[in-house]
Amino acid sequence: MFRCVNPGAIAVKGSFEETLKYARMGGFEGMDGGLTQTAQMAKEKGVDWIRGKYQEAGLRAGAMSLPQQWRAEEGPYKQMLAELPGMAKAAQQVGATGCVTWLTPASETLRFRENFRWHVERLRPVAKILKDHGLRIGLEFVGPRTKRENARYGFLYTMGGVLGLGEAIGTGNVGLLLDAWHWYNTLGTASDLESLTADDVVHVHINDAPANTPLEKQDDAVRALPGETGVIDLKTFLGCLKKMGYEGAVTPEPMSAKLRQMSSEQAAKTAGEALKRVWDAAGL
Repeated sequence: MFRCVNPGAIAVKGSFEETLKYARMGGFEGMDGGLTQTAQMAKEKGVDWIRGKYQEAGLRAGAMSLPQQWRAEEGPYKQMLAELPGMAKAAQQVGATGCVTWLTPASETLRFRENFRWHVERLRPVAKILKDHGLRIGLEFVGPRTKRENARYGFLYTMGGVLGLGEAIGTGNVGLLLDAWHWYNTLGTASDLESLTADDVVHVHINDAPANTPLEKQDDAVRALPGETGVIDLKTFLGCLKKMGYEGAVTPEPMSAKLRQMSSEQAAKTAGEALKRVWDAAGL
């Protein structure tokens, strides 16, 4: 495993080169990106330039976020599919570990089975294109009850549900974006994690939960830095990842108001130090 960062997730702003600098200041070992942005940089400057910038910073590429047009109307979706091979090629060439997106855990228009079929139909072509370029796709389940309790129709919100969707997609390269926050919010246990293999996990997010907030009231947009409160058992979480042989990126996603008040340099250092503390505590 390696400690990675998504600049936007820790309130770090700047150009690609600037965010690489902040990532290095924070002691991270890799940096996530976006498929669209990476493909645009590759077009303008070339993949050798991108690889060179990663190397200069002593970092490696992490996961690349999938364009959100996969869930849009038919026209934008088809346009995204047409552009996806070029994006996937650029991501593969810069050494991305995979591509990721999240699943909305409820719907106002589609009942569960209809929604399941819609996701299979939308994501299967995407997964096939990524597979053609040696990339996997990680799907993130969204666990908090507050994200679905007032919706008309519920949908997938657990690890097992997403794995089942991956089986239905059937391309062999669909796995989990496994987030400690969502694992906690679905009453996740060590045995749930121990049921996985490293092949099931494409990417990992790590964070903590606010203290003194009942599980059923946790707000998806209000989290904490890794190890900040001790509510989420990150030692067990990371230990299970180590035991299963996961070798990919682990990225903090704290949704922290505290970080948003800091400079980019200080936010990167604060997030990096928090991740390193739980990393060391887990014996990694």
